[in-house]
Amino acid sequence: MDAPDWPAIDALNMRLPLPDKRFVAQDAALLADGLHYEVRIGERGRIATRAENWHDLFNALVWMRHPAIKLALNARQCRHIATMGPHRRNRAQAALTQFDETGLVVRVRDAGLLAAWDRHDWRALFVDGAAQWRSGGIAVAAVVGHALLEQALLPGRLLVGKCVVVLGDDDAAGVARVAEAIVQGDVLDDPLQLRPLPLAGIPGWHAQQDAAFYVQTDYFRPLREGRVYPPGL
Repeated sequence: MDAPDWPAIDALNMRLPLPDKRFVAQDAALLADGLHYEVRIGERGRIATRAENWHDLFNALVWMRHPAIKLALNARQCRHIATMGPHRRNRAQAALTQFDETGLVVRVRDAGLLAAWDRHDWRALFVDGAAQWRSGGIAVAAVVGHALLEQALLPGRLLVGKCVVVLGDDDAAGVARVAEAIVQGDVLDDPLQLRPLPLAGIPGWHAQQDAAFYVQTDYFRPLREGRVYPPGL
């Protein structure tokens, strides 16, 4: 990432810890197979990757860092494509895509913070709960969303992650639990199951986290009537 040139696909493949998957240049020859992007990965192990493209580079990095979650997302997408066909999408596919593009795994130890998050009490979550963020009582265990990483390239952008929550103290165990839950179909059946997390609210993330910052309702949005989130895994 510090090199002056874009990494070559061969360099990306050297870091991919999956022997049956490979990044492949997305060109006319590849697309001529007529396969859906996800089906091509599932059936042929070929991950279409555009050259010198931030979105696809970040996608490759997530494949390297969290292969179990990427495999789980792909397997679920392929099952739905087999049922729905390549040109129709259901609510579960929308949820899987949102998590793939903007998803986070958030580990929570303190049930009180989770209750504050449930009701979109952003001050309780970020200000009153600041010590918990600093001590690891709540933490972002994994960044899955490659589009979220791409948006972070834009200075001043206030980002919102879409989250699956795990309970406990171990980040790696929590990430593994999410991958298993995706495979089993225990999560991501509907986009409304994903919890929004305004990342700029995390203590230390944004330069001006004063009282006025946390009452910006266009970013720290109130809970919609009737919205209920699933419990943590």
